[in-house]
Amino acid sequence: MADIKIVEWSLKRPSVVVNRFLKRPAFSEVAEDAAVAVLADVRRRGNVAVCDYAQKFDGVALTTGKLRVKSKELSAAREQVAPSFRAAVHEAHRRIVAFSREGMRRNWRIASPRGGSLGEVYHPYDRVGAYIPGGAAPLASTALMTVTLAKVAGVPEIVACTPCGPDGIVDSHILHALNVAGATEVYRVGGIHSIGLMAYGTRTIPKVQKIVGPGGAYVTAAKRQVYGHVALDLVAGPSEIAVLTDADANPAYVAADLLSQAEHGTGDEKALCVTTSMTLARKIREQVLLQTESLSRREAVKRVLKSGALIVVVPDVEQGMELCNRFAAEHLELMVRKPQSWLKKVRSAGAVFVGQWTPEAAGDFVAGPSHVLPTGGAAAMFSGLTVDDFLRRSSFISFTKADLKDTAEHIRVLAEVEGLDAHARSATIRFASS
Repeated sequence: MADIKIVEWSLKRPSVVVNRFLKRPAFSEVAEDAAVAVLADVRRRGNVAVCDYAQKFDGVALTTGKLRVKSKELSAAREQVAPSFRAAVHEAHRRIVAFSREGMRRNWRIASPRGGSLGEVYHPYDRVGAYIPGGAAPLASTALMTVTLAKVAGVPEIVACTPCGPDGIVDSHILHALNVAGATEVYRVGGIHSIGLMAYGTRTIPKVQKIVGPGGAYVTAAKRQVYGHVALDLVAGPSEIAVLTDADANPAYVAADLLSQAEHGTGDEKALCVTTSMTLARKIREQVLLQTESLSRREAVKRVLKSGALIVVVPDVEQGMELCNRFAAEHLELMVRKPQSWLKKVRSAGAVFVGQWTPEAAGDFVAGPSHVLPTGGAAAMFSGLTVDDFLRRSSFISFTKADLKDTAEHIRVLAEVEGLDAHARSATIRFASS
């Protein structure tokens, strides 16, 4: 029988149960060990290893020539999905593009004191890779939330990896979303070996410069292992949510939102409700158990409720906000009175959903910001995916002779302290014969 614990917590009387819940790992040591071996093999044997692991893990027989999804498969996917899905993709894509364009960094320049200039310029990556989960469910929305941003940033080569079924076919919903978003290459593989394919490249597939996108524990571990060979976005593993409520929140809404993240299916999801009312806590628990029984993935949800869900009763909203900041959730919902006033008190959250009319699902699918967000407490250190993640920043300095003359002595002194004679000379030599 599924259940969900209710415990009390305050700054003066912390709870062992709550502390244990907060300390969930951002990555799995078991997955790390597996990733090391698979990635080393992919790096050594390339396409052959990728195909071998596709057979081993996904039960699909692939050859090098069948790894890439043909352009005609991508375009044909449009007619294989319902018109309603096409309309939803179109609207979500439109909103994501608008949000991304507004958020793009602009080149800037300021004058130096003696007539030169300083500033920053932004250049898109040449080739990036996006991981699109597709095992438990076809996450077409992730295709939109990653590839669209790369396209808006101006990346010319956008590679996507997503697992296919045992028949070698990639879900048409994912393919249509990738096509709309602007993917230039799609490979029908997922898991650790797909991360290796993108990070190291193979005889027929050039490596990428950066990998983005969420995944389960094994994909997250693989991404960590290839850091340095490629740039990465963030730690984006199993999904999680925190909901902060006062006594006035609707228990059915809160329960539905908690379950929206528990249903992803890995079993490692986390759902935390922090409320000021014990009465409401009991009603939320009742609603969670009631609504679970009507879900198509109720068995997966029940696994999460057993160890990955918790309702915490706090003395007031202020202490509840502190607990939520310590949890550093991927998704944080503020279902309290005057939610906008509490938004400024959020220190650690991947994305914040303000008020009772903003369910987390709005962010997952259509609102505009990317749903690729830090998990496992990593929101205390990382931010969610944005269009900036597909741009490289270069600062520039354009000194005049007068600028350098003003600073040459300071350069010499600092270089001398650090024992860098050549540094000093590179500035002073220009005035040796002046």
